[in-house]
Parts: sequence; structure tokens; C-alpha cells
Amino acid sequence: MGSVALLQSLKEGILGQASVKTIYGDAISAHGKTIIPVAKVMYGYGAGAGTGGVGDTSARGEGGGGGGGVRVVPLGVIEVSDQSTRFVPITNRKKMAGAVLAGIVFGIWFGWRRSRSR
Repeated sequence: MGSVALLQSLKEGILGQASVKTIYGDAISAHGKTIIPVAKVMYGYGAGAGTGGVGDTSARGEGGGGGGGVRVVPLGVIEVSDQSTRFVPITNRKKMAGAVLAGIVFGIWFGWRRSRSR
């Protein structure tokens, strides 16, 4: 299989799995509301191929390979009811706490540095 055919095969395999259902999951209905899970999907792929021997024109060489990866990150849910429709994000509390702590440390450092320069 040549490199172009290998790349095409990888692309078709990955794109065959990518659909609206990959990003928006199956809707779940309960208590008068419909919940639709939402995720961010990232994927990448690569391939390579080679022919011929290096430095020896009589040597027969061949090679090829490829691979791909997918990452899915949940973002939240879409909540649909008779009264309204809204997006409810999933927050990462560890990241938020880290950002708040970094802001406090930066504020203390900036205040200390400013009072020292006067």
C-alpha cells in the first residue's frame, strides 16, 4: 500500500467515526427535561512509507506505517425543558482553584514589589 493510499485509508477510518453523535451524545429524558451531553472531539493521524535501500541500489527495501489518536473532552450538557433551553458547562474545580491561588500569589507578589520600590 502506497503512502497516499495509507493516508486515505486512515482518514476514511477516522472520519467514518466522526459524526454529530460523537460530539452530541444520545438525549436522555427524565422529569420533564431532556439532557443532551456535549463533548469536544480532537483527532489526528499520520503515516509514512519508504522504498529502496539506502546507499545500495540493488537492495530491495520497503516500509510503511501509520497511526492516529482521538481525544474526547466532556464540556457540559444542553438542558431542554418546556420553559427554556440552556447550556450547563462542566467546570473543573481543580483548575479553577489553581487559577484563583495563582492570582492571589501574583497579587501578593505584585503588592510587595510595588511597596518595596517606593
